[in-house]
Amino acid sequence: MALLFLVMLVTAAGNTAMQSVMPSIGTALKVDDVWISLAYSWSAILWVACAPIWARRSDRRGRKAMMALGLIGFVVSMALCGLALFAGLSGWLSAFWALIAFAAARSLYGGFGSAAPPAVQAYVASRTPRAERTKALSLIASSFGLGTVIGPALAPLMVLPFMGLGLTGPFICFAAIGLAALILLRFRLPNDEPQFAARGRATAYSSGPGAPTMQEQDTGDEFDPDGPEPARLKWHEPRLRPWVIAGLVGGHAQAMVLGISGFLVLDRLGLRDTPAEGAGPVGLVLMSGAIATLLAQWGLIPRFNLGPRAATLSGIMVAALGTAIVGAAGNLHMIALGYAIASLGFGLFRPGTTAGTSLAVTRAEQGQASGIVASVAGASYIYAPALGVFLYNVSDWLGFGLIIALCLAVVGLGWTSLQSDRDLTQDRD
Repeated sequence: MALLFLVMLVTAAGNTAMQSVMPSIGTALKVDDVWISLAYSWSAILWVACAPIWARRSDRRGRKAMMALGLIGFVVSMALCGLALFAGLSGWLSAFWALIAFAAARSLYGGFGSAAPPAVQAYVASRTPRAERTKALSLIASSFGLGTVIGPALAPLMVLPFMGLGLTGPFICFAAIGLAALILLRFRLPNDEPQFAARGRATAYSSGPGAPTMQEQDTGDEFDPDGPEPARLKWHEPRLRPWVIAGLVGGHAQAMVLGISGFLVLDRLGLRDTPAEGAGPVGLVLMSGAIATLLAQWGLIPRFNLGPRAATLSGIMVAALGTAIVGAAGNLHMIALGYAIASLGFGLFRPGTTAGTSLAVTRAEQGQASGIVASVAGASYIYAPALGVFLYNVSDWLGFGLIIALCLAVVGLGWTSLQSDRDLTQDRD
């Protein structure tokens, strides 16, 4: 479990360290804010397409192999992204070609880095009782939360004068850290075989003597690789549809807040003319949000034993409140406070939709469900950050108003369509 935690933590820390310096890098390159946000889009599209593929493959090839592949994608992507931006900041490439090279290198993370999170989630979900699923997945999600504390905290320290790395230092440093995590994973995590309920039988339920019961199928922990696979899950699968819609709409709101926050700090603190000084304040805001996310996932969810529906709806309402505070904030303290409240809400919302998706299907379908969760999360970052930044540049409240509207839409849809926690978490018989 420590290794699984480490895999998620390293990738989260690296990504948030990158996000904390990218607004300053974009300003230094004299690139419009919206183009910095769009540079992530191709990677997000690949994530949406590839995450379900890797999730299904993890059912056959094992979770460890997919985690290793994801870490390799992360390490190579971070190193190449750093080199591309270094070339742009050094004047070896124009800003246009530096961003094109960055987007191409980032696509390696979308294509191959997307193999790791579904494998980790499926590994945990397939070994966790239904009543404990939200807590277990919240713990894994908290590794991302801890990573988002560490990343912004370390990013300013990694802006190194050594060899002129400057703002690209976090990319190179986290590529090295990811390589160390990959070595630990390869040598310390035992080779695994997929474990879920199929037991070599079809997962469709039938009547008559000798037919497997739902309890037999959902609580089993052995997988026969020669047996038939479960039917392929789709996003519009009736059991998943409410959770997918909630995750997609709320995920767009979260992506917009994250996309706007760095540029908001530079604008309201007057740091556009000195972008190198922006990494510290942006990192502080992101770190405050990450600590609030950990409070939600380590404290509130287990303390109040929140089920998926309760966590989803309460979280998205708190997120709307925090977004309104960020939009009205005029100094670093209020920006950090508002972002922390919004992150607290999203820290409840994300594990809620993840656990709801997991509990809506059988144990045999956990690999596919985790792929859908990862795909939905990636879909939120295809255009939402760029759209949020574009609207924010037109009008502050146009951007923040849309985010709040999306949060309220999740409340309305979820209130009527999400399955109750009692029905989701009870043992099946």
